[in-house]
Amino acid sequence: MQNARNIQRPVNGDGGIPANEAARPLVQVLADTSDKLSGVCAIVEEQFTVAGERLDVDSKLSQVPWAIVIRAELRDVDNIAAIKKRAGKLAQARKRIFLLEHTSHVGVSQAYALGATLVLPGTVNRIKLLAALAEPGVPASASATETGQPDNAVESAATAIASMFTSVTLGQPLDVDGTREAGRQIADRITQHGLSEWLTTVRRHHEGTYQHCLLVTGVAIDFGLSLGVGRADLERLYTAAMFHDIGKAKIPLAILDKPGRLDPEERALIETHPAAGYDFLKGQERISQEILDAVRHHHEYLDGSGYPDALCAESIGDIVRILTISDIFAALIEYRHYKPTLPRAQAYDILCGMSGKLEKALVASFKQVALTR
Repeated sequence: MQNARNIQRPVNGDGGIPANEAARPLVQVLADTSDKLSGVCAIVEEQFTVAGERLDVDSKLSQVPWAIVIRAELRDVDNIAAIKKRAGKLAQARKRIFLLEHTSHVGVSQAYALGATLVLPGTVNRIKLLAALAEPGVPASASATETGQPDNAVESAATAIASMFTSVTLGQPLDVDGTREAGRQIADRITQHGLSEWLTTVRRHHEGTYQHCLLVTGVAIDFGLSLGVGRADLERLYTAAMFHDIGKAKIPLAILDKPGRLDPEERALIETHPAAGYDFLKGQERISQEILDAVRHHHEYLDGSGYPDALCAESIGDIVRILTISDIFAALIEYRHYKPTLPRAQAYDILCGMSGKLEKALVASFKQVALTR
């Protein structure tokens, strides 16, 4: 079938972009049908130089694009093979946005396993897509080399989280060692380069539940390092952080990603995720009771107002207390298209205002993590 836009609009014979178009960032659009391709290109070309290709033809683009947008059916093995064939070019792009028409946890996990940095569910939304391509805090004209590539720790951790969600959805055994190793890589990265760089990199390349898990893990690691915890305790902490929201794999994506306020029924469903994560993990091998406890109770408060078990102070362990503070802080500073990202100082003030719910001494110790580390 003839590709309506496989001319790399506008591309020279050598696969390059003409000089008069080079001022705008280059976005490559890949799709499995001509209709999908033309629809996405029509949106993207409003603000970017576009190179459009069908997945079933060989790539002719020689330049490294600012971003790659893929709209394809990921239940089709030929599409998956075609995307894998382009893995080298995908890895070099600053953003890799997958548009999924049939959204499910398995589909989202498949997209992240193929290298996605962002998955947008549902039919193509012009405003969301252009907002996703226009990265906050970075000029749209900046090149990938100017702003850097996602580091291996981010990619490994995102892949591990995608694998976790797939395991829950399909009822398959969990790769505990792979998840723990991804957490170790995050710990090494933060030890070497600090928390701020990790937060910036994660917010640049991921969003939604995956972004949240990566942010919580990074914050918890830095909190543990600031407290001087030993290696074994740090491993328990980052493993608990990686696993803490695994129960969200049981929650429909439409609720997890809902931009507005949840209604009471939706809120009640969201609040089942700690117990759901615990129930799944307790059937896996080599997961300690301490990790299980952290997953189940990371939404408990010292005053007994949390869930799912309404625990009080003496029943809440140290790792849970650290993880809860990290979880709340990460949720406040994470980036979503539909809500502002709170400054770290403002997020810390909110923690300080949760009197009676969080351990006061730990919140005080967290100040340097929140503001200065």
